[in-house]
Amino acid sequence: MNDSVQIISLTSLAIVFIPVFVVLLIYIKWAMDVKEASYSIARMLLQLTIIGYILGFIFNAENGWILFGVLSVMLFASSWIALRTVKSARVQLLGLSILSILIGSISILLLILIGVLDLDPWYEPRYMIPLGGMILASAMNCISLSIDRLFSELKRNVPYSEARNTAFQAALIPIVNSLFAVGLVTLPGMMTGQILSGVDPLIAARYQIMVMCMIFGATGITTACFLLLSERKIKKIHSQ
Repeated sequence: MNDSVQIISLTSLAIVFIPVFVVLLIYIKWAMDVKEASYSIARMLLQLTIIGYILGFIFNAENGWILFGVLSVMLFASSWIALRTVKSARVQLLGLSILSILIGSISILLLILIGVLDLDPWYEPRYMIPLGGMILASAMNCISLSIDRLFSELKRNVPYSEARNTAFQAALIPIVNSLFAVGLVTLPGMMTGQILSGVDPLIAARYQIMVMCMIFGATGITTACFLLLSERKIKKIHSQ
């Protein structure tokens, strides 16, 4: 297979903005607020450009302490954003959110880097940063979904254990759906990227199996940890 990546020139990249401008024109034509959509596109361009430069620096540095710092920022940010749906209890639950993600997600990231991929060094940035991002984003979403559903159930005076079980199941619906759909409805990002870069599809499939199991395990354990560790605080918050 061809193992080279097709380079997209800036001129060629500009072509993809044609449908973007069409959608923005629809916004304007239908007298809708185009500012938010325009801002989101501009922000996307800025963020991805900046992260491209930052990742280039990190990948070239190969410094464990830099990676530790980046992962710590990602951990804090994901823990904070996960509690976005319960802003009144955000500060109270932040520590438990961080602890839950450490137990359920960072531990699995280390298992993948050291046990499955057997990297040298184990903190190889080209693997740690993308895989860490996948795990933390999934864990963040599951905590957010679980806490939102948990409070909804408690407001209906459902016993905590029953509300916890419902919240756990609801939080895992997206990842369970993706397990059903992968390979049948969609080719996920990692597998698509590897195939486009010339990797054998069977090898790409192994990587995707690793990723799907990694995310399912991390999200499930993280969510369960959070629901168990935060039980006392959530009961107290709910009773106030």
